[in-house]
Amino acid sequence: MTTPLEPSESHWRDWIAAIRVPTLPAAVVPVLVGTALAVAGRHFRPGVFVATVAASLLIQIGTNLANDYFDFQSGADDHTRVGPRRITAGRGETVLRAALATFGAAAALGVYLSIVGGWPILLIGLASILAGIAYTGGPYPLGYHGLGDLFTFVFFGVLAVCGTYYLQTGSLSSVAVLASVPVGCLVTAILVVNNIRDADTDRVAHKMTLAAALGRPFARAEYDVLVLGSYVFPISMLALGAATPWLFWLPFLSLPLALLLIRTVATTDQGPPLNRALRGTGRLHLMFGSLFALSLLK
Repeated sequence: MTTPLEPSESHWRDWIAAIRVPTLPAAVVPVLVGTALAVAGRHFRPGVFVATVAASLLIQIGTNLANDYFDFQSGADDHTRVGPRRITAGRGETVLRAALATFGAAAALGVYLSIVGGWPILLIGLASILAGIAYTGGPYPLGYHGLGDLFTFVFFGVLAVCGTYYLQTGSLSSVAVLASVPVGCLVTAILVVNNIRDADTDRVAHKMTLAAALGRPFARAEYDVLVLGSYVFPISMLALGAATPWLFWLPFLSLPLALLLIRTVATTDQGPPLNRALRGTGRLHLMFGSLFALSLLK
């Protein structure tokens, strides 16, 4: 027997699923790393930090909602999918409006951040919003043509870290660029697990991710390189003097989780284990990124 509360509870659970909470650390970690580098150089603007986190989260949520909508419209998400149930069925226009409203809120925060950081931040913000829509929408969806991995690495790794650092310091450094690489690698690894899980249905829907186009063995190798390659960079930061000898090792505390995830991804094509690996890769990104940020403080 149902209760009057159940439809409402189901409704909110659907929306929470649609924003893909396990992926949201992807928006926060780059800001933590970029800010940590700025703090190490004696630069910190609390208001800018809060606004940057909020804008980054809104862009991530807007991208997730837009992806939900456009994938459903294209047929990439149907009754055969093995991932979490999408919200768009029966709510298409509502989801699209929610995505656009979320991007609009991010743009409003971007006005303030652009005043602080000038035209480079304006360009990064506009490009991030447009790319979030173009990932699965528009005349040439990036995610449907094998460009999703590159898009994720650039926008949620390199530009997010470097943009945060620039907002705090008013400048850019090679160290910030280097620090952005492992952040980009691990956020891309989240996408790779998702694409390994969905490779069969994506292929049918002509969504040619790298996993769909080149096969799961390639995608698994890509995942291994992205995850294990990230652990080279704490040592590189130490060599450059950007991390201290008593802190540089902190990201390696996440290595056992990384090895467990690599084993899981290598040994299954099944939806439920890969859903757990997807959530686990999100946790790895948050754990590594937070520890990496701490290792950069002096």
